[in-house]
Amino acid sequence: MKNNTGPIWVLAEQIDCRIPIITFQLIGQARKLADELETTVEAVLLGDKMKAQPQQLIAAGADRIYFGNAPEFEVYQPEIYTKAIVALAQEQCPKIMLVGSTSIGRELAPLIAARLETGLTAHCIDLVINENGLLDAKIPAYGGLISIICSEKRPQRATAAGGVFEKPDLDENRTGEITVLAAPSLNSLRVKILETVTENSAGVSLESATIVVACGAGAGDLEGWYKTADLAKVLNAGLGCTRPAVDEGWTNLETMIGQSGKMISPELYIGVGLSGDLLHMVGIVDAKVMVAVNNDPGSPVFEQVDYGIVDDCREFVPLLIKKIKEHLEKRVTC
Repeated sequence: MKNNTGPIWVLAEQIDCRIPIITFQLIGQARKLADELETTVEAVLLGDKMKAQPQQLIAAGADRIYFGNAPEFEVYQPEIYTKAIVALAQEQCPKIMLVGSTSIGRELAPLIAARLETGLTAHCIDLVINENGLLDAKIPAYGGLISIICSEKRPQRATAAGGVFEKPDLDENRTGEITVLAAPSLNSLRVKILETVTENSAGVSLESATIVVACGAGAGDLEGWYKTADLAKVLNAGLGCTRPAVDEGWTNLETMIGQSGKMISPELYIGVGLSGDLLHMVGIVDAKVMVAVNNDPGSPVFEQVDYGIVDDCREFVPLLIKKIKEHLEKRVTC
């Protein structure tokens, strides 16, 4: 695909007919890029039993919605979604395609890229248009930021996590076009979904938490992780981590904050036993107050937070929990 003048696409997600905030955030950023390029924003929305969802995307800034509303699209299936989106892209030739860095997007984006024989820049923390009118996708690397530009292939493609971009104000008076898509044939599918099981998440959602406690390698072991989890519980906070905590098996990828994890915007962030590595810190967007606990006074994390506590987190955290409980008990008895 060699198109240099096409629209900007956003692959919209839906879960049980609800559009997640990341889709609106991507449409908002796509709108800014499209206005600069003097082109349009188009979204691809696949699902079933949806009615008002296309208009919601138009209100967020989309000009056209490619709307697949059929039982075959109800549950995300990579084969079906890839087949439908690739065929549509080959027909419509978008210039840029944006995808959310979600569990669905991280699987779907490379599948589409491979079939369209184009590139894909993953986990971007900014998307701008350069002086040549090309998408400049910025990612953290080598202790700073680097730009990745796809100068030859089309569409130019990128993924970004929720929280990287702001959700746009919705304009219910905006109008746009809705193009209905037919579902592809299911005869050749290699995988058939027999049952869908929804997992109920425990604790406070990282993306919506006003307080987030993050655990790093300095916690030492699984016992240190549990102590950090207790701190999050007593504060009614979201519990996150850095990559080492996942690699050690203390927790799973769903709790990881950073470039390849989740983006957060809490009122209060508390980093426990972590160094302040860029790949983690880029996941903290506009936190109002940041606190770090580390036993190394020269740790880079202290240059990035508002308050630093030089102490062994394995000793400090239990004391902090005790003081917080005492304070809460006093409030109850007053």
